[in-house]
Amino acid sequence: MATDGYEAAGELLRALAAPLRIGIVTELSGGARCVHELVEALGAPQPLVSQHLRVLRGAGIVRGLRRGREIAYSLTDEHVAHIVADAVSHSREARVGMNEGGAP
Repeated sequence: MATDGYEAAGELLRALAAPLRIGIVTELSGGARCVHELVEALGAPQPLVSQHLRVLRGAGIVRGLRRGREIAYSLTDEHVAHIVADAVSHSREARVGMNEGGAP
C-alpha cells in the first residue's frame, strides 16, 4: 500500500492543527493579506501571527510576496482553503447536533 500520500496529508493536517492557523488560512482564502491585516482580523498579537505564518510557510501552505515594505501572504493553492472551510463547517454542524440532542 502506497502511504506517501497519507504521510503528506498527515503533515498538512499537522500544520493546520492550531486554531490560529485555521483562522489565518480562512482569512487568506479571501485574498492576500499583510501581517498587520491578519493581526487586526484575528485579534492576535503580531509576534504570534508571524510565528504561525512561519509554520504555514514551512509547510508550503502559504507564500509571501513583498509589497513595498510589507509582505503580502497568500495561499499556495485553494485546496487548503476548502479543507479548512469544510472542517470548520463540520465542527459547527457537530456542535449544533450535540446541542439538539443528536449524535455527534
